[in-house]
Amino acid sequence: MRDDFEYGSAGIIGIAPPQSNPTVEPEMATLLPADVTMLTTRLRGNMLDTRKRFGEYLINLKDSLDGYGAIKLGAFGFACTATSYLLGEREASREFDKLSLHFGYPIISSAQAIRIALSELGAARIALFGPYPGWLQEVSQRFWFESGFALVAKTGVDLGNGDTLGIYRLRTNSIVEAVSRMDWSKADAIVLTGTGAPTLRAIPEIARLSGKPVFSSNLCLAWALLREIGHKSALPVWADQSVLIKGWADRLDRR
Repeated sequence: MRDDFEYGSAGIIGIAPPQSNPTVEPEMATLLPADVTMLTTRLRGNMLDTRKRFGEYLINLKDSLDGYGAIKLGAFGFACTATSYLLGEREASREFDKLSLHFGYPIISSAQAIRIALSELGAARIALFGPYPGWLQEVSQRFWFESGFALVAKTGVDLGNGDTLGIYRLRTNSIVEAVSRMDWSKADAIVLTGTGAPTLRAIPEIARLSGKPVFSSNLCLAWALLREIGHKSALPVWADQSVLIKGWADRLDRR
C-alpha cells in the first residue's frame, strides 16, 4: 500500500489523541519525517467524568478505528497514557491485541512505547514528570513502579482541579522549571509523561541541564511507530542522547 497513494511513500500511520488534546498532532507532525503520512482519528469519552472518559477511550476505540475505512495502516498509535495507567497494561494490551488482529495492523500505546524505549536503554531508575491532578499522579507512579522501574524522583504541576484538561495549557518553561526541581542524579533517564503536555522544546533543554536521556510520551510513540513500519529515521536508543528520531529537532526549529 506504500505505493498506492501520492503521499506516504514510506508508510501511513494512524494516531488517536484524546478528544480535547491539541498537542499530539503538532508534535507528531514535527517528529515524523515527510515521507510518512499521519492520519488522525479521535478517542472519545465522557466529558464530565474523567475516570470514565479514559476507560471509554478504549471501549470506543473500535469505532474510532472504523473511521479509517478501507485504508490499511502500517501501524496505529493510541496517544493516551492515562488509559493504561487506570486500566493497567494487561487489560489495555489485551484490547489492543484483539483490535490489532481485527484490523490487521499493530496498535501501540504511548505507555507501551515509553516502556520499550526505557527497556532498550537498560534504564531501571527513572525520574518521572507527570502533569496530572494528584489522584492521577498516584496512579501513574504506581503504574511505573509495578512495571518494574524504581522512581528515584517524581514531580508534577498543579492543574488546579481534579480533571486533566489543564495539561493542555502548559508551556515549555513551566515543564522545564518543574523538572529542574527534581533530584535526577540517581536516574538512568527522565520521563515526561502525558501526551497533552508540550514537551518537544523542553526535551533538549532538560537533557542539557541534566545530562540524562529524556523521553516523552509523544517522542516515544512516534519512534515506536516508525520502528514498526521499518523507517530508517528511527534511531537506536543510546544512553547519551534524547533524540530517538533523526531530524526532528531541525524540523522543530522550522515550526
